Amino acid sequence: MFRVLRDRAYRRLFTAQVVALVGTGLATVALSLLAYDLAGADASAVLGTALAIKMVAYVGVAPVIGAFADRLPRRALLVGSDLVRAVVALALPFVAEVWHVYVLIFLLQLASAAFTPAFQATIPQLLPDERDYTRALSLSRLAYDLETLLSPVLAAALLSVITYNWLFMGTALGFLASALFVLSVVLPKPQPVRPAAGPLAKAVSGARHFLTRAPLRALLAMNLSVAAAGSMVIVNTVVLVREHLGRGTGEVSLALAAFGAGSMAVALLLPSILERLSDRAVMLAGSFTLFAGSAVIGTALATGTLTWWMLLAVWAVLGAATAAVLTPTGRLIRRAVSPEDLPAAFAAQFAFSHAAWLLTYPLAGWLATVAGMTAAAVALTALALAGAIAARLLWPTTPVRRRIGSGGPRTMRHLHHAHLPRRAFRKAGQEHDVTAR
Repeated sequence: MFRVLRDRAYRRLFTAQVVALVGTGLATVALSLLAYDLAGADASAVLGTALAIKMVAYVGVAPVIGAFADRLPRRALLVGSDLVRAVVALALPFVAEVWHVYVLIFLLQLASAAFTPAFQATIPQLLPDERDYTRALSLSRLAYDLETLLSPVLAAALLSVITYNWLFMGTALGFLASALFVLSVVLPKPQPVRPAAGPLAKAVSGARHFLTRAPLRALLAMNLSVAAAGSMVIVNTVVLVREHLGRGTGEVSLALAAFGAGSMAVALLLPSILERLSDRAVMLAGSFTLFAGSAVIGTALATGTLTWWMLLAVWAVLGAATAAVLTPTGRLIRRAVSPEDLPAAFAAQFAFSHAAWLLTYPLAGWLATVAGMTAAAVALTALALAGAIAARLLWPTTPVRRRIGSGGPRTMRHLHHAHLPRRAFRKAGQEHDVTAR
């Protein structure tokens, strides 16, 4: 997997991603503790609202940025986004009211909504080989796992000697370091745009890909499962640990780290797994595991049998299932669209996936506050199951046969075959198996 780091440009971009995400992870812990200080037992509602505001920024801004991504200097866009995020992180320790948190989170996530799709669209241009790109996707998943594994552990260590407000300083330093690494490389120019494809048309085309291709339609449903299970972890961990289990601030970090540990373990194994199993099999298994893990935690809350070690185990399982769903998504998108449409397609996935979080974040927070933690767990479990079942129905197993037209040969990644093993594409000739639409 790590062979792909031999590419100098990718290695530096990956490092930029890691340091930025470690900083973001510190902010996640600090924000949870800040919300608990401001609202006490109602911290779930504050966090749910703040994270819903984050999703509004993502859903509203990401498609627009994706539409203009090929018209903007990519390095300037990435560096500018990092600098804005650093400034906002430095302001967070000074908030005194809940609404201050909401405003600053919105500004922070506007910058993230500009950064992430542009970054994701750059990687397949740097690494055109399919296997290299798969390795890069697993490494990218590992980088995200550092946010939920290394950052909470680091935060737990730091909280023994400093107050949580200082964690925001670490967040700012992470964004500044990310900007420096991006500045140190020359990024590939975006693919040329077809004359008829203006920004609005590109934004619409990104969404259209997800509505017309079976694997991407299923991905929309799996996004709901990921968001339902993930919201229970991110929004309610602090209340579960502090109120239900009576543990301290350090254990909040450790519980979040368990989620990251599970995700990292699966991300490390996936490149070899995806050589033998189809994307469809891995991702659907992850979706149904998200439902199963959520059901376990809901049952434990309803029966009063939740323990510290059970929480850690379930969070690790949910992290593993999340990685199984999210890691192969870049492969699906890359195969489904042409190179010039990648920025718009990644922006559409960014917006659609976070639209699911926009539903589940406030549901997890406010339902836990108003109706109780058990009601929140049951509702989120139902959403996770609905997403898994819908994905299974939307992504059929039986391929249809279609003869490629006279417009010339097409590369494997442009065939919508994400549910098939790699060996299915070694056949020569003009007939290919493609996913039923």
